[in-house]
Amino acid sequence: MPVINSHDGCPIDVEVTGPDNAPVLMLSSSLGTTKHMWDPQMAAFTAKYRVVRYDRRGHGKSGVTKGPYSMELLSRDAIAVMDGLNLDEVNWLGLSMGGMEGMWLGANAGNRIDKLILSNTSTYYPDKTPWNTRIENVTRAGSVAAIADTVINAWLTQTFQKNNPAETARMKEMMIATPVEGYIACCAAVRDMDHREIIKSITAPTLIIAGSKDMATNVEAAEFIRDRIKGAKLAIVDAAHISNVEQPAAYIAEVTGFLG
Repeated sequence: MPVINSHDGCPIDVEVTGPDNAPVLMLSSSLGTTKHMWDPQMAAFTAKYRVVRYDRRGHGKSGVTKGPYSMELLSRDAIAVMDGLNLDEVNWLGLSMGGMEGMWLGANAGNRIDKLILSNTSTYYPDKTPWNTRIENVTRAGSVAAIADTVINAWLTQTFQKNNPAETARMKEMMIATPVEGYIACCAAVRDMDHREIIKSITAPTLIIAGSKDMATNVEAAEFIRDRIKGAKLAIVDAAHISNVEQPAAYIAEVTGFLG
């Protein structure tokens, strides 16, 4: 499991698995999760692809630098990972923040992206108040645990939580373990992002995945993205925000069907 230093020296913890000569699939996860968010997909993905997954700056085993962060900074971390692994081009699958980074990469580093999958994501938040409140609550408490119950209810439906307590607990523990400084620095990146115009320049074949019960990044947000990227396709799965965890089989089918 390599550690790759980004352009400013921040260490990014990376895992590479799957056949050496297979097409590369790079995964980027949601705010408050690590690369292990993708565990439900790894057996299927590594059977077909060379999978690169990593912990975002401020999360997991990667470094925590002083915030606030920006979507450009976080996306350049992804480019540093590609460069460190000598990857000229990857297929990109990003969920939530990972999709936000994917939009930046598709618009600003399109030569590095073969196919692009933007999952449970959005281009812009006009109302900054919820993000400022979240930052204030986590800062005041000194722990992401202060918002954990609220966030988990946005991540996963009540039905899933009731029927899958172990997986729900795993996701909640992952969130709570996120370093406070890294979490609030990434919240600022999401709050300040505006990808509404840049996505029009994306030329990579693009799939958008939305959750029918996702209140954080709803179907309308996905349709907005689809309508501004030429030729983009939209798939909807029966899930809330962390759709790969809630509907792992359906999620795998959408991704592999698109990538081939």
